[in-house]
Amino acid sequence: MRSHEAGGREARSRGPTLGAFVALGLFWGAWASVLPSVQRATGTSKGALGLGLLFITLAAIPTMLFIAGPLVDRFGVRAMTVTAAAFAGVAMLPGLATSLPALMATLAATGAASGALDVAMNASAARLEAEGGRRLMPMAHGLYSVGVLVGAVAAGLARGAGAGREPILVAVAVLVAVVAAWTATDAGELAAPHARGLQLGRALIFIGLVGAAAFVVEGGIESWSALFLERQLHAQPAVSGLGPGAYAAAMAAGRFFGQASRSSDRRLLVAGGAVAAAGCLLAAGAPNAGIALGGFVLGGLGVSLNAPIVFGAAGRRSASAVATVTTLGYAGLLVGPPLIGGVAQALSLRWSFAVRARGAAAAWAAATRVRLD
Repeated sequence: MRSHEAGGREARSRGPTLGAFVALGLFWGAWASVLPSVQRATGTSKGALGLGLLFITLAAIPTMLFIAGPLVDRFGVRAMTVTAAAFAGVAMLPGLATSLPALMATLAATGAASGALDVAMNASAARLEAEGGRRLMPMAHGLYSVGVLVGAVAAGLARGAGAGREPILVAVAVLVAVVAAWTATDAGELAAPHARGLQLGRALIFIGLVGAAAFVVEGGIESWSALFLERQLHAQPAVSGLGPGAYAAAMAAGRFFGQASRSSDRRLLVAGGAVAAAGCLLAAGAPNAGIALGGFVLGGLGVSLNAPIVFGAAGRRSASAVATVTTLGYAGLLVGPPLIGGVAQALSLRWSFAVRARGAAAAWAAATRVRLD
């Protein structure tokens, strides 16, 4: 009877946590599709836009490391409601920016709230894995990718029908607010962490660096694929929106495969790095949008399991460990936007995808040595 009641509580907790993953993906998918509109509205070059995108991670990193981890350690699943509500409150702001300074400020607010929610929902997923004794991270991150897919394609179609960036992001913010209210119904409790406070152990740092290498690839394709298709290959908005959408679909497929797979985490990471490198190289040399989309699909499949595996490894320690690994992983996003934007400005967007291929190869090499237990 007690086992049945525990299973019921777990099932009720899974819904809000998985919903938070979907909501965060909806925003970032929609954001990737409206990015060309944002560039025009703010009058920025590719290099300046890359600098603006840097502020997402500049704000997210200290928030995750010094605020989100301790917040989750102290308040448990309630932190997910607070962070989701904060994210809903700022998600629409980048769509209102009409200058580079305004874009930087609004992206900083969005990045901080997004980073805090990221830590809270990953800690909650790790808690559910511990309670249920089975994998949940790949499914959770797969649903995030579904959210990116839906957000990217829906926003691309809305842009094709004449909708501006402002109403698109307002609609997403409303959906995030609904999910924030849903998370308040989660009555679960996080298990007492093995350790509290900032954690910077050697093994934990190496796990985070593996995530960082893959995040250079992940953030690059997600944020720049629409621009690549629209600017380099002259695709229409409805087609350019398929860039982040196809990538997210591949990410989701790879993660749902990982949820059911019996392969070891190490084997999945090593194979994924090789596939991601091949996909980035294919996109870099693509003569048309169709082949470029194929490269995005391979890239998505390749990096799909990196985040759930490295975050899951951290989650077996504590919420602060999740914050540490997430922060180091997001360092890849910190380096990625200015690096990719600078390469695109100096050479071309094609060369920027060759840089992503090197990031994928680095993740492949590191995965052969990382300790995940």
